[in-house]
Amino acid sequence: EFTVEEYRKLHTVGRAWVKAASTAASRWQRTMTYNLILIACNTGMRPPELRNLRWRDISPAKDREGRDIFVLFVQGKGMSRKLVAPKSVGDYLDRIRAISKATKPDDAVFTTSTGKVAKTLYVSLIESILNEAGLREGPDGTMRSTYCFRHTYATFRLQMGVDVYFLAQQMGTSVQMIEKHYGHVNTIKHADRVLMGMEGWDPVVATPNEALTETNAKASQAIKTK
Repeated sequence: EFTVEEYRKLHTVGRAWVKAASTAASRWQRTMTYNLILIACNTGMRPPELRNLRWRDISPAKDREGRDIFVLFVQGKGMSRKLVAPKSVGDYLDRIRAISKATKPDDAVFTTSTGKVAKTLYVSLIESILNEAGLREGPDGTMRSTYCFRHTYATFRLQMGVDVYFLAQQMGTSVQMIEKHYGHVNTIKHADRVLMGMEGWDPVVATPNEALTETNAKASQAIKTK
């Protein structure tokens, strides 16, 4: 997954990468790719779910506080579910709709410039933007792919304190899988609890006898100085 700093860098580089396109066709492809990345990072969808997404699968809704959200019906790995997405995802989808040649209810959201399903999900373009940002290789040497956006979503949600059960439902996986792959996130998030009582972390409180001994020693030193 990306760190917060890396994700911000990807945003900054991504915008410049789109603007730097030398042709109209290249600008179209880069715009689609950049918005796919934003949608993936804000929904946690798997690549097959992104590929299968149709316009009819997207519905505006309201949360309990009356705020605008979107409900997406996603399908992949032989399963289907509904997930919720923030309003920003609707904005990214609007950008795609504005340049797409396939916007009928049964059309795929992510397509080629001719309106056909983007079977590869712009894999070469994703590699290009990650290379441009210097983020193609993860800290362990693994080359990042489209799946890294799902991992980033899970990591950020856990860091924000989202309940593991709700996150598992949202991502179409099990609590056990979340804990297996992202258990390190909670360890880091709750470092104060994990390190509680360790020397060098909490201040060491002296016992009454130790405090008295230290006071006498300071007084003796003061007398010698005088």
